[in-house]
Amino acid sequence: MGNVTGKPTVHDIARVAQVSLATVDRVLNARSGVRQKTIDKVNSAIRELGYVRDTSAANLARQRQYSFTFVLPEGPGQFVDAIRSELRAAYASQIADRVTLNIISVATADPHAVVRKLSSLDLDQMDGIALLVPETPQIRDIVARLKQAGIAVIALASDLPNSERDFFVGVDSVAAGRTSGLLMGKFAATEGEIMVVTNSMRARDSLERRLGFDQVLQASFPHLTVLPTIESFDDPDRMEDLVFGMLIRKPRLVGLYSMGSGNLPVLRALRRSARAAELSVIMHELTQPTRTGLLSNEIDAVIAQNVGHLVRSALRVLRNLSDGHPIFEPQERIRIEIVMRENLPHLT
Repeated sequence: MGNVTGKPTVHDIARVAQVSLATVDRVLNARSGVRQKTIDKVNSAIRELGYVRDTSAANLARQRQYSFTFVLPEGPGQFVDAIRSELRAAYASQIADRVTLNIISVATADPHAVVRKLSSLDLDQMDGIALLVPETPQIRDIVARLKQAGIAVIALASDLPNSERDFFVGVDSVAAGRTSGLLMGKFAATEGEIMVVTNSMRARDSLERRLGFDQVLQASFPHLTVLPTIESFDDPDRMEDLVFGMLIRKPRLVGLYSMGSGNLPVLRALRRSARAAELSVIMHELTQPTRTGLLSNEIDAVIAQNVGHLVRSALRVLRNLSDGHPIFEPQERIRIEIVMRENLPHLT
């Protein structure tokens, strides 16, 4: 047993059992979602320390340290980089008080690799996890395992609606797609074709954006023909080559809708083709490349979300879930923002 001076506390139990304070809390309060092996470890530590519960245990939720893990796509990406930056900023602020943040990168194109990475995590030391990964059967299975272990699970930016996740933090992607469709229909007044591109249609946000986009164009703008989605599978060179090829081969193109966050190669293809001035261009996420595109009139509108709000909301939701507190949904609703050159926010 480690040295304990004075009366043993829940912190001592967590240290001796090598689990998180959240796990100790769940065992002490006989909550579900804790493996029997972990329960035995906690009870063994209680006996070893001679711990006697008193009213101080009721304050555990306020005094506890939280351990949260954010699982993000690996590789270059302006939107994901913005999330990482906001997580670092939040970690230094009061919103992350008594929070340990762990950010891991995964190859989202390989669901088996994602599962292997998640399976290697020490769940006894974790309170909650935020996932920005595509929904696949393998991901649904690992989410179920995380929930069985008593871990709070949220989907971040792209939903996992058919899994057992506790909450989704992000914009309504169908509504974002419908907004893009309305703008495209208004901007592209002449008859013609619309090119649609994204990283992968396995991503729930891209799937829902395309659904909303098609709904509006088919109902209100029948003069526009939406082409099948071009997917880059997170390969920037592939995206640039495919888009450039379409721009050269498709003289009837009047619009381009980029649904994913890999906008830089799309902009490079537009510049190579010199067709940006001919097309109505709508993209997602306000990053440095899309900001530059707006300023140079290469992009007409960017459908954005406040990444700082996204990250702060995710941290609040994970804390509330870990403590068993209700979530104030109006506060956590991420708004859809339409950014154009005329209302482009200044960099801070």
